[in-house]
Amino acid sequence: MVGVRRRFAFADTAQQIVGGFLLAGPFVVTEEVWVLARSMSVFQGVLTFIIVLAVGYGALYKADDRNPDRERDVAGIPVRFISLVSVSYLSVFILALAFDAPGTFLSDVTGTVVFEWGGMRLDLAVLAVTLKATSVGAVFSVIGAATADSLY
Repeated sequence: MVGVRRRFAFADTAQQIVGGFLLAGPFVVTEEVWVLARSMSVFQGVLTFIIVLAVGYGALYKADDRNPDRERDVAGIPVRFISLVSVSYLSVFILALAFDAPGTFLSDVTGTVVFEWGGMRLDLAVLAVTLKATSVGAVFSVIGAATADSLY
């Protein structure tokens, strides 16, 4: 059984959020990230996602003394790892939307608008680039989130 200090709890998610947002911010507002995202293929986007998973898993379970087999899981995936990846991606995505990064860096990108309401619109071309930029930022956000989770 996992010791009381190693058991995953809401406090661990809170620590991940602090670390994830801390390292996500600079990458959301950096134009170079958005330029990279524009030129990335779908394959490169998927590869970036795999990198985030590998870095996150390594930081949680290889660089620390945690055993993923001893943690609570959902469909065989540790809840701590699910939380880490979710925090890593959501922190970048939320900051990108809050800072209007897609509107700032992708103002010339147009595609199929699938939703429009209250001055906001969902353009599939902008969404595709935003998701790739989110993935780039998540490579760094996952390091902050995992480090914060491991330190306390």
